[in-house]
Amino acid sequence: MTAQPGSPTPARRALLRTTAVAAALGATGWSAASAAHAASPARVRPGATRVNAVEPRIYTTAEWAARPPEIDIVVEDHVPTFIAVHHTAEPGNSEDYSLEHAMQICRDIQNFHIDGRGWGDTGQQFTNSRGGFLLEGRHRSLEVVRGGVQHVQGANVGGRNSEVIGIENEGLYTDVDVPPALWDSLVALVAWIAGQYNRPVENILGHRDFNSTECPGNVLYGRLQELRDAVSGTLGLPRVTAPLVWPLLRPGSTGARVRAAQHLLRARGFGSLRADGVFGPATKEAVVKLAAVHGVEQHVCSATWHRTVDETGYLGSDIWPLLTPRVFENAHEEVGRALAALRDSGGRRTAGGRVLTPADWKRLLA
Repeated sequence: MTAQPGSPTPARRALLRTTAVAAALGATGWSAASAAHAASPARVRPGATRVNAVEPRIYTTAEWAARPPEIDIVVEDHVPTFIAVHHTAEPGNSEDYSLEHAMQICRDIQNFHIDGRGWGDTGQQFTNSRGGFLLEGRHRSLEVVRGGVQHVQGANVGGRNSEVIGIENEGLYTDVDVPPALWDSLVALVAWIAGQYNRPVENILGHRDFNSTECPGNVLYGRLQELRDAVSGTLGLPRVTAPLVWPLLRPGSTGARVRAAQHLLRARGFGSLRADGVFGPATKEAVVKLAAVHGVEQHVCSATWHRTVDETGYLGSDIWPLLTPRVFENAHEEVGRALAALRDSGGRRTAGGRVLTPADWKRLLA
């Protein structure tokens, strides 16, 4: 079936069902609190002030006919630190908003992850369709989140999978916005996960906050603070300021941040690189070599289907820490030139001669 304009999203339908259950049970003498407990709604943990969100309707791996995993599912004996938002990129922005389509997307992703990537199962823990349907990705993810004390290790963020629970959002969001149904279900799912694991909303991040990738697309990435605000409202928490993040530079980028990166690359041994503020082939080659030396994998987004998007040489969250030294500002000539490039462009000035931290660099690069 296809969602009609103005019709309730799956998350909204779940909330309406909860309300209806409460009303019906109230007529038989049950209290509203008993009905709410039966429907797994919001609740307050003892000693806490935050409210946990209603569990949205999530279709299990059995319901979408997943293949049995070809690996042993690893369950970490701790909660995840971060919630990571992705986009699938391929096969693009379908106008088929049906549940059947959502389930086929999950089967296609799993097939590619098993047969194409050799991961043994779906990489992400959950998938969110453009029609607003939520589906379990890697086996056991739903069961383990319900428990609230452990974490199914996935394969969706390079080098950080023991810390991250990932949500794939069907579609490509580099230039266009997400459908309202997808947005509503994303808010509902993230709020539920954050509540189950007692995660701070500041820890809701995009894939590019971990790796050098476009994912989850400029538009969806640009709405992450709106997502944090919506989750805060759902959980009864105050709004938080956006966390400091590393910028993403790519071949073709220009400006002060590129010039600063080039000076920092020169400080790392690429002395022949021109600091001209243009991210050309020589800058890309230097980034690729630096990544290789430090074992940082680069090529495509590791989450799903970015087979046609070559992200080799992108300079993002896993490369900046290799470039931004914790040193005195005047410790290296090229560091000073990088700082000058950023300050000339309006970057915030730090106290002269003090030790620079990653937070200082993030502020200067913002």
